[in-house]
Amino acid sequence: MKLIIKNIKNIIFKDFLKNINFSIFKKLFFSVSIAYFSFYFLVNFGQISFSINLQRNGINIFSSFLFCLLSIFLNAFAWKNIVIWFGKTNIKNNLVSFYVVTNILKYVPGGIWHFVERFNYIKDISNPQLAFYSNLVEPYFMLSASFLLASVGIIFSPVYFLLVIPMFFLNRKLIYLVLLRLESLKGRVSKILNFSNSEYQLKKRICLNSFFPTKAFLLEIGFVFSKFYGFLICFNAVNSNYQYDKVFLFIIFCLSWSIGLIIPSAPSGVGVFEACFLFLIGENIPQNIIFVSLIYFRLISTSADLFLSFPFLFKKILKRL
Repeated sequence: MKLIIKNIKNIIFKDFLKNINFSIFKKLFFSVSIAYFSFYFLVNFGQISFSINLQRNGINIFSSFLFCLLSIFLNAFAWKNIVIWFGKTNIKNNLVSFYVVTNILKYVPGGIWHFVERFNYIKDISNPQLAFYSNLVEPYFMLSASFLLASVGIIFSPVYFLLVIPMFFLNRKLIYLVLLRLESLKGRVSKILNFSNSEYQLKKRICLNSFFPTKAFLLEIGFVFSKFYGFLICFNAVNSNYQYDKVFLFIIFCLSWSIGLIIPSAPSGVGVFEACFLFLIGENIPQNIIFVSLIYFRLISTSADLFLSFPFLFKKILKRL
């Protein structure tokens, strides 16, 4: 009798989850973030100034741009090593350059089109399963790296130690378990990609060649560091007098960037990253300094994406003409 009741509860719970429209929550979170960011802009409007001395800070702004460029390449090399970790060792095609030029597509509404381009590219040189899962797991690498770096907040609170946990899931055994579970689900994606549901087929097409993807993970850590230094240079260019804790600022950056990453409704985390940063920083640093720094950083990082993706965009425009 207890078993029957337990099964009924499981069925009810699964039906409940199926009926929840999670996309509404994502869009709601994105809308609230934009509203929150706009609110702080209006509240601090009188104190906000975007004027900057280019003679004194021109080199700093350019340095921020270079760090943003570096972060894109580090992310690209990390993606290449993820693909290699998944079993595609004989790579003759230049995955790094393809990743770099398609990075701008993350700003397109929906936030998935850069993944679509990369999936199609890997599928042509390998197989659909490797293409799909290597792209699917890449954001988790970034998230784990960012959380690991944010865990230095343990000096403020032991709760930050929990941020180390996601990294431990990046091992061959657990990744295989997750992939096998995904293979067993008969969803829309599986039908579109025409995946086989057998364990044999999965291990034949995906062969994780080490227990832990050390190289890819270290490159993702470098990616987060480069992003932060790009932001820090913008912050220092705007802030000339206020004393602040760099470690605290680094933790807030990592957490805010991570939240922006996991909200698909926000193209490249636009609005969500900035709103979370303002919310988490609180009154520890003047809001007008943070606001201007975030705007400059967003413009510079987007410019870096546009600069590297121009050949890809130009090619796409020519095809439509």
